[in-house]
Amino acid sequence: MKYVPIPVAMLEVGRPLPVDIWSDSGQLLLRKGQPIVSEQHRDKLHAFNACATPGDAMAWQRAYERMVHELLRDGVDVQTIAKAPMPERIHERDFVRATTSSASWLDMQDVLRGILYQGGLAIQPLARMGGIARHVLKRVAADPNDALFRLFQMLSDNSLGYCATHALLSATIGVLTAQKLGLDVHLQRSLLDAALAQNIGMARDQDSLSRQSVAPTPAQRQVIADHAQISADTLRRLGLEDEDTLDLVRWHHQPLHPEGLPRNVTARRILAMADAYVAKIAARKTRAPLPPIAAAKSIYAEGAGESSPLGAAMATVTGFYPPGTYVMLANGDTAVVAQRGHRANAPWVIPLMDKNGMPAMQYTCQDTADAAWAIAAPLNFQTVRIAVNADRVQRARSRVFMRSSGPMPPT
Repeated sequence: MKYVPIPVAMLEVGRPLPVDIWSDSGQLLLRKGQPIVSEQHRDKLHAFNACATPGDAMAWQRAYERMVHELLRDGVDVQTIAKAPMPERIHERDFVRATTSSASWLDMQDVLRGILYQGGLAIQPLARMGGIARHVLKRVAADPNDALFRLFQMLSDNSLGYCATHALLSATIGVLTAQKLGLDVHLQRSLLDAALAQNIGMARDQDSLSRQSVAPTPAQRQVIADHAQISADTLRRLGLEDEDTLDLVRWHHQPLHPEGLPRNVTARRILAMADAYVAKIAARKTRAPLPPIAAAKSIYAEGAGESSPLGAAMATVTGFYPPGTYVMLANGDTAVVAQRGHRANAPWVIPLMDKNGMPAMQYTCQDTADAAWAIAAPLNFQTVRIAVNADRVQRARSRVFMRSSGPMPPT
């Protein structure tokens, strides 16, 4: 049997283990229910390259991801979560592996967040991120509007954490932009993989920074400055061999750096722009989020106002008012954007509340290209106090459009 290494550094002395522990050669080191009795005992497990069976290892990893999700939901500080050991209990449902066809965006976010938090200690991270990447491509191909809708909605929910949502949304926007520009398929996949893993060197710090009410400390600024190199080094140590992905991760904040691979300049610029765009529209306690239309316009131009074809492509695939964001209509209604339109500034929306504060009884798609439903202004997530049901939005779209993806922007 092939055994899977476990994060021995995350095992707490004195706590019973929920699985059998083996050496990489198949020697039983600890039985389920036995504890690590001392630091010296843990060092011995390190020396024997402590492992678990693949099924036990993945269930334990899933238990960790569930634990992190629950701690974030309960408002536990990210730095406290960072010190949490591997859980001593595995639920039966942790042994049931989600399939590609059934896993939701929230499922993917849970898995990716756990991998990013653990970094170099994660269990089988490359294979699992590869599965997430394939699932992202499948979801985006099936319905890009629904993908953007659910991810922009997730971005507004701080209880989910920020790092994994940022990665998934950057990846989705990056892939759509790369497809729009006709990038090589291999490079599209490298771009996707890089977007998912770009911040593995500072994931917990990324979540802490998104929640803190003061400016970054000097130590945090150093983490920000170093994270691209740390992320690339971490991925290489984990066994990633794709030089394009490593190049994109290493230089995603310096896309024109002379040490970057020349063939990846366009892909690096796409990743840098997607990364910056998502950061600008995400809420911080230290600043208000930038409205998507302002963020889109900021990436549309480069240098002294010179138009950027890459920025134009990205603005086209997201729209100035992306699915999942909110707008105020000229008639006073508050609406959620449901689908991109044929023009970046004219999406389809679903009114949620009228000017008198009365909620809409039904979800009905309206075209903002029609003057009767014109957009007056974007709204920040924090100003809208109405829960939105994404499945109802998708059904409302399907009643209007023959294809689930609806009308695509001009090519």
